[in-house]
Amino acid sequence: MTAALEVKDLNRSFGALSVTRDVNLALERGARHALIGPNGAGKTTLINLITGALKPNSGSVLLNGEDITAIGQADRARRGLARTFQINQLFRGLTVLENLCMTIGERDGHCNNLWRSAGARRVVIDEALDHLQSLRLVDDALKLVRELPYGRQRLVEIAIALAQRPRVLLLDEPAAGVPSSESHLILDVVAALDPEIAVLIIEHDMDVVFRFAKEITVLVQGAVFTKGTPKEIQANADVRAVYLGEESGLGGTRHG
Repeated sequence: MTAALEVKDLNRSFGALSVTRDVNLALERGARHALIGPNGAGKTTLINLITGALKPNSGSVLLNGEDITAIGQADRARRGLARTFQINQLFRGLTVLENLCMTIGERDGHCNNLWRSAGARRVVIDEALDHLQSLRLVDDALKLVRELPYGRQRLVEIAIALAQRPRVLLLDEPAAGVPSSESHLILDVVAALDPEIAVLIIEHDMDVVFRFAKEITVLVQGAVFTKGTPKEIQANADVRAVYLGEESGLGGTRHG
């Protein structure tokens, strides 16, 4: 079966500094995969290479068997590759609902259609409200994004990513800034996704990682250190050693 997402021999350097070194990674359809590693391991750089924000020096990225290495971020998104960011990329001067409606309109090609019917707009609004409902954000729908606490903004960004109807979803620290009382919402939404969607999560909260992931890849100094099931990673003495000097979290807490 063709992988939903495949990274082959990916390399990226900034001058003499090698930040991604011969990385190979494959996500099957429906994968629930976590990418972890110490600070500076190159996790976000790898996501930027996968999404086209950065170009690799060598190697390739395949989406559902199609080589997308040479195409831009927007085209990758239209092919079903969606992401969230460490620092959110929302339109802070618009309402939460407007952010969602813009995403859905762009996805369906309606943003430049001044003659679309009121009924079509109603469909867009209804879908946007459905996404907000799933993340318990309906009460915030008419608030400006900048008025929300940062944790709530993270949830809005996840709603926007889901509104793109992704085939592969990349979540870069989705629980960052989200109160622990609400972090379960992220996992609940992911658990309810179409089982065909492949999800890759970067997350420092190891409780989230171990609850979410069926497989974990450990990245160290830009290279794959090891991979395995959550139980295998949690029991791996070499992985624990990698995290020495940080607040490990491999026993179930958060590392820095």
